[in-house]
Amino acid sequence: MSNEFGRRVLVTGAAGFLGRHVARHFAMRGFDVTGLGHGELSASDAAAWGMRRWQRTDIDRDGLAAHAGQPDIVVHCAGAGAVGSSFQDPFADFQRTVATTAAVLEFIRLRAPAARLVYPSSAAVYGIAERIPIAEGDRLMPVSPYGTHKLVAETLCGSYARHFGVHVAIVRFFSIYGPHLRKQLLWDACNKLGAGQTSFAGSGAEIRDWLHVDDAVRLLQIAAQQASPACPIANGATGTSVAIRDILGALAATLASGISIAFSGTSRSGDPQAYVADMSVAQRWGFEPSIHWRAGVQSYVDWYCSQHPAS
Repeated sequence: MSNEFGRRVLVTGAAGFLGRHVARHFAMRGFDVTGLGHGELSASDAAAWGMRRWQRTDIDRDGLAAHAGQPDIVVHCAGAGAVGSSFQDPFADFQRTVATTAAVLEFIRLRAPAARLVYPSSAAVYGIAERIPIAEGDRLMPVSPYGTHKLVAETLCGSYARHFGVHVAIVRFFSIYGPHLRKQLLWDACNKLGAGQTSFAGSGAEIRDWLHVDDAVRLLQIAAQQASPACPIANGATGTSVAIRDILGALAATLASGISIAFSGTSRSGDPQAYVADMSVAQRWGFEPSIHWRAGVQSYVDWYCSQHPAS
């Protein structure tokens, strides 16, 4: 990235999976990284992830005014991270996603008007896809509170860009995975397979578009270059469809060779059958994924095994 954009990066939600990887990515490229958010992160752990400063704080107007400094780039990773919990506690999901986004936008408007905001959104804003691959201009009809709140946050970004000239770019991520992810399909599947459980929800024919976290954070840096009052939006994925049965089969082949995977046929509420991205916009930005899903899944299994050494 050109020096004209500055070298100070603020990462909200920096103790989370994506936030940590974002912080390390920018730090390894010479940026000065400040991390804010919730979570237990020691000073040494924060430093290991590339944060020169880490502050445990709410992502609200007071917390940002006290600790955010004068960033050149803001990557707003704070927010809710699961469809299921948004059904259990929709108000908390709203607070984590929408309220924090409003606070970040207001902080930029009042205190850091030259900063560029990158917002990692979600393909959940699309809801049930009417066609595959899904393009950014397709209809937005989220089927979960999580997706609805992501869409509201996107709308806020567009409003601040249009009315106040805030430079924003949005990346709608599909299925991000990678080492240190301790939730969602790969983590749950590794734990189940390790315990000898072989039955999974759904049919196995559901398809997803899997993006390794190393590619995801690289796209976020590219998005910072694209941020403008036009509030451009790009899908974050690979454009390649992979069936859930293939992902779980690859895990099983490594973790529990010879075990046969079975599926219940019952899907969870809010889970679509097919999500694959049209990557035309990100490609015009200069992004191409570099990690094939099979290599990425193997790297995840290697990391998982390092956390669970055989007794």
